[in-house]
Amino acid sequence: MELAGRKVLVVGLGRSGLAAARLCHARGARVSGTDLRSAEALGQLDLPSEVTLELGRHDEASFVGADLIVLSPGVPALRQLEAARRAGVKITGELELAARFVDAPIVAITGTNGKSTTTTLTGAILAATGRPTFVGGNLGVPLAEAVGSAAAGPDGYCVVEASSFQLETVERFRPRVGVLLNVTADHLDRYPDLEAYGRAKTLVFSAQTAADFAVINADDELVERLTREVRSRRISLSTRQPLREGGWIEGDALCLRLPGGELERYPAVLPGLVGRHNQENALASLLAGRLAGAAPDQARGALVAFRPLAHRMELVAESGGVAYFDDSKGTNVGAVVAALSGFPRPVVLIAGGRDKGGAYEPLARAMKEVGRGAVVIGEAAERIAVALSPVVPVARAATMDEAVVRAAALAKAGDAVVLSPACSSFDMFRNYEHRAQVFRAAVDRLAAERRAP
Repeated sequence: MELAGRKVLVVGLGRSGLAAARLCHARGARVSGTDLRSAEALGQLDLPSEVTLELGRHDEASFVGADLIVLSPGVPALRQLEAARRAGVKITGELELAARFVDAPIVAITGTNGKSTTTTLTGAILAATGRPTFVGGNLGVPLAEAVGSAAAGPDGYCVVEASSFQLETVERFRPRVGVLLNVTADHLDRYPDLEAYGRAKTLVFSAQTAADFAVINADDELVERLTREVRSRRISLSTRQPLREGGWIEGDALCLRLPGGELERYPAVLPGLVGRHNQENALASLLAGRLAGAAPDQARGALVAFRPLAHRMELVAESGGVAYFDDSKGTNVGAVVAALSGFPRPVVLIAGGRDKGGAYEPLARAMKEVGRGAVVIGEAAERIAVALSPVVPVARAATMDEAVVRAAALAKAGDAVVLSPACSSFDMFRNYEHRAQVFRAAVDRLAAERRAP
């Protein structure tokens, strides 16, 4: 993509927008940035002085006058964008833009749940090869920040988490290995239905060829159906059934067989990957890493050494024979159901927060299998209580401290208390990290009180 001398407008000045603006400037473009937030709200922006800014508004003239518009993920359908399209202005996204300047093989991972864990573990597997490895995308560090690094060169690897928002603007983005983990109800305020949301996820495969690989979850009926026509080589994973090729579980082993390869066995019970959903993530990571070029011993070493990301089924403490897990990142029902499936202990669930409009019946079905009890908090407390009361005892709490105390009272030795809210955090907390911090502090206080003479 030739950028020198072109007039580029970057829409949205979060981290990916800033990275895109710096990349375009470095490649000789005349760059401007626009954001509806004010200068005060955005704070100090790390941009070259030559980049002009339009803050607190979107001027249509800036959109129609650009040669190229780069959208940040999550920018909604703006009337100014429609005007630009009518004027023939090219519109792309940061992921597509950055990939044009990456020579390394790309591994791209998408899905509703498990993306970050799978991306991080895949990155660890490929880093074990000794080749420079970038890990980022929607996970935190934009791909544009890798451009020019050794990891983006022909001897490196780039592993990216890709959201549906990012994939909406891909055109020639071609991962050597694409992974679609699952599709469950989320972001239905942006997409008309689950099918449309799923189709956005499958765009990770849209530019692949027969020389590339599509790793798909055969246990997810929608994923299976939406990927039947991909041009790349489909490689399946399943935690429910053995497969002739791909990844599956046998007893206490994660099993892999690559095309034309021998059976490979890896440990399935790991301290850093608790629950059936994390076994799915591990299978996806092993397949992606092996298909991209890691050797079995490199994959095995990275898998055994892996520890969970913060707030993703992370063990906080054990007290009174009860394990306390922080899964504050479980912000939708599908994520919590996946986390509870195959959980190795009976669970007392702490759930609730700002309702996202989904149904809680799937959560009730999951709790019927593994639940000991539940404590509900926040704005969605009553909706969740109605769904869970027929299957487990439910207590209500006004604060996180109270929720932890009530959950501890419901739990028995050998159980787990799991904060996995199935809701956003914004009714009681700044974000899911703040919610996790408050939960951890409450667990620490409970444990200290129990130790006191």
